[in-house]
Amino acid sequence: MKLEFVPAGLLGGAAIGKAISPLKGATVLDGGAIGDGLSYKFERGLLTKYSWITFDMLLEGQELCVFSLALHEEGEDGSEAEMHWGLLNWCQARVRVPLSFVNQNRWMFDREGAWLKPCAGGKRVDLAKVDRMKLVIHRIGPTAPVRWHVTTVTATTDEPAKLTDPLLPKGKLLDEIGQSTQRDWPGKTKNKDEVIARLRGQLAKAGEQKFPANFSKWGGWKNGPKLEGSGFFRTHNDGKRWWLVDPEGHLFWSAGMDCVGPRAEAGVGGLGSAMEWHPDAEGEYKDAINPVRNHVSFLVTNHIRAFGAAAWHESWEKIVLSQLRDFGINTVANWSEWKTARKGGFPYVRPLNEKFPTTPSVFRDFPDVWHRNFPADCATYAEQLRETLNDPAMIGYFLMNEPSWGFAQESPALGMLYNYPQGETRTALTKHLWEKYTTAEALSAAWGVEVSFAEIEKGLWSKPVNATMTKDLQGFSTLMVDRLFRGMTDACRTVDPQHMNLGGRYYTVPPDWCLEGMTRFDVFSLNAYSRKVPAKDYNRIAEKLKRPVLAGEWHFGALDRGLPSSGIGHVRNEHERGKAYRVYVETAAACPSCIGVHHFQMYDQNALGRFDGENYNIGFVDVCNRPYTELVDAARTAHARMYDVASGKAGAFDEAVDHLPLLFI
Repeated sequence: MKLEFVPAGLLGGAAIGKAISPLKGATVLDGGAIGDGLSYKFERGLLTKYSWITFDMLLEGQELCVFSLALHEEGEDGSEAEMHWGLLNWCQARVRVPLSFVNQNRWMFDREGAWLKPCAGGKRVDLAKVDRMKLVIHRIGPTAPVRWHVTTVTATTDEPAKLTDPLLPKGKLLDEIGQSTQRDWPGKTKNKDEVIARLRGQLAKAGEQKFPANFSKWGGWKNGPKLEGSGFFRTHNDGKRWWLVDPEGHLFWSAGMDCVGPRAEAGVGGLGSAMEWHPDAEGEYKDAINPVRNHVSFLVTNHIRAFGAAAWHESWEKIVLSQLRDFGINTVANWSEWKTARKGGFPYVRPLNEKFPTTPSVFRDFPDVWHRNFPADCATYAEQLRETLNDPAMIGYFLMNEPSWGFAQESPALGMLYNYPQGETRTALTKHLWEKYTTAEALSAAWGVEVSFAEIEKGLWSKPVNATMTKDLQGFSTLMVDRLFRGMTDACRTVDPQHMNLGGRYYTVPPDWCLEGMTRFDVFSLNAYSRKVPAKDYNRIAEKLKRPVLAGEWHFGALDRGLPSSGIGHVRNEHERGKAYRVYVETAAACPSCIGVHHFQMYDQNALGRFDGENYNIGFVDVCNRPYTELVDAARTAHARMYDVASGKAGAFDEAVDHLPLLFI
């Protein structure tokens, strides 16, 4: 069963284009601002009869544009749930939105072909109350208006078919060395011979590149105060600021690089026809292919061309570690091939693989932390650390990365009531509320709705939520967060008492109810995609927790080097990108609570998009291993100065940067 929707009208400044679409049955739309698009109205509750919404799209131009489909409950004050996604330019995409997304129990959905990084957002809605829908521009690049094509929006009961052979109105999207065919830019590599010559030249010079002169063996401050070395990295507060200390006792500030690995993969599922060349999975280039995830790394194919199938990885290791030293990077950071750093005696951090195989989840990826199996799962999880127990090069480990429950508008406890009908954390919540209220009448009066303790313990919540209930559930969520990180931390310290626990890499500054439960780490880590680190928040967190703070991810990108998206941080061009990098690093070094910033990432993402669809200009090096000169020069300067800035001997570089609005999926 299916239902085709007829638009009720245009929204914002959207206009119907006069061009004939190459996409059969599609309407052409022009829009220049967020909110431009189409509106739909229908009978209240109509969507309860269906399971999916689907349609095809085509995006013109050369830059990313992000769209959203929003479902709105009746009334102007009704809640609204949305699914948003990006698109590859000049490639047909099939949008397949499962209506179950309105439950908000899942944040990120699978990328499919040119349909990039679909994510749920907004608030929980009841499909029985939904009576309107809109398809609009969610984020837009600097070039406006954008022109996009959309076929009839359709609701279906059966799962729509995936698109396997997309329309490509302007031909192939990717050349044989992994670059966009749709654009030209300064420094674009002409052919594979140029790549081969560059890589071989880089290998020949690899032994010549060293850390800055003021760095110790480990990248610490050679000319600064020296403490007693412990043989491992640790934290230190000198009364004025926080530091790390390297194994030999030198003060250390961590200038890190994420994703130091020979991948930068393109997600090619459903996009085989969009590439000029696809390596053979069983031939010389098999190391470049992940057949399970349907990924191809053109960074790897280029290294294989230069050094052969047997020697490419060892050659890559020599090149990349020498490049990092030359750039002044002293930490191989998260998501990296950390075994390469370990082999080279290069300081590194490692992420632990967060899995609780026998513990159910209560909301998104939050486990039932009162479940009887949770301690055993934590113990198994901690066994990962045995491999690096005695390695002085390892700075520490991250427990997890950007838990998806952190992106929800609901606290874990409230999300649990909606999605986890019965379990031991539900029982613990019931006991917690009983101890506070003692009677169902008192609980009902506080929550503004008739409720029993039996309803708290079992069954899915369907009643209204008021401010007191929200506050109570946030308070219990603090206990959930504490129990989660206490279980993981205690298990890790049992296995490895020597290396630092670097925390959970929250995606931003956590809300207070969450921060209250995050007291177990040696270093508090969060990802800080902003123009500068939020120094006031960092200092507040450090004062509250008596721990230093580390920025686990950040970057700036531009649109003048062949990628359709800048990344989250967005600047005018590569010159401004270098300046923005230097401002970020040096102002972070001047922050007394901050002990390091880890840039995301070493290599550009691929123009076709990585596993989830991100296709950002965020690397120090492009897919053909060509460094971005403006960025590298600025980084060298910042890293050579960072110890003087951190110690107060020099002021931070803080020149104005030509920042543009954020552009990311």
